[in-house]
Amino acid sequence: MKKTILMCLFAIVSIFTMNAQDSISIKKYEIKVITSVESIVPSGLGRSRIISANAERDYKQFTSSQNKEDNTRNKSKRKDIRVKDFDETKLLNFYNIGGIRFQNIAANDAVISSKLTTMLSEGWDLVFVTSAVESDSGESDGQGIFITRYIFKRVL
Repeated sequence: MKKTILMCLFAIVSIFTMNAQDSISIKKYEIKVITSVESIVPSGLGRSRIISANAERDYKQFTSSQNKEDNTRNKSKRKDIRVKDFDETKLLNFYNIGGIRFQNIAANDAVISSKLTTMLSEGWDLVFVTSAVESDSGESDGQGIFITRYIFKRVL
């Protein structure tokens, strides 16, 4: 009986030790943002795309810290921030001449699902999704987009 209790205690201590070691180890992650921009411009005149940057940028190069003594602004040039190495996947616009086109929405869902499935199969975890809309405000506007950002992470 004593041996059984001793073995159980040893197993429990081993499990807690392994869990503690896992939680202590520091994991480093990389983050990837995929953006879908879907046009809600009437008559199908807008452009809809999935955008995925292939280039990396270090935000620190474009950041300044300001305080009472030093309010110097970051002098980065826009051309240094701009990314020209990216994937652009064509999507369909929500509207065509006849109005809202539900087949286009279903097609976009299929293409976006394909992109997200590929990301997951490459080891990325989807951690957050955020959406926003700038809608058409009437006859004189004629503009609008529906934007969604998919934020992924994976262990380096």
